[in-house]
Amino acid sequence: MSGPVTLITREEVMFFDTDAGGLVHNLAYLRFIETCRTRMAGLMGMSMRDMVAAGEAPVVVRTEIDYRRSAVLSDHLEIRGVLGLVERARFWCHFEIVRPSDGALLITCRQVLALVNLKTGRPLRLPAQWREKYGNNGGSGDSTATSSTGE
Repeated sequence: MSGPVTLITREEVMFFDTDAGGLVHNLAYLRFIETCRTRMAGLMGMSMRDMVAAGEAPVVVRTEIDYRRSAVLSDHLEIRGVLGLVERARFWCHFEIVRPSDGALLITCRQVLALVNLKTGRPLRLPAQWREKYGNNGGSGDSTATSSTGE
């Protein structure tokens, strides 16, 4: 069994990420998470372009997010993603957004995803090799990768 899929991406808070109060708005945090999750999928061999061409794609069916502290303009952030439990028809991803300059944990997030047939909108069984390779809680081992963006 392969190790857990983990990824750290990096973002710098831009002016368009902030609201009228100067704080990062909720949609920006979700965009940071989406970027990390999409790159994690690439590590698993799921090219979004290829999957869409094949008529299927992972779809977020639930997001739970806890806003603990706020980021502000020009903060440098780390988005830490981990593949969680992989079942027959759905899988979990977990995220934390951290400000490395002071170690502040800003966001925790859990998402449940399903593989969906884009034509019918119906869920599909996840490929058996995903469960074999990643198993429960992403398996074990050290398949860790790091990517940097926005710096």
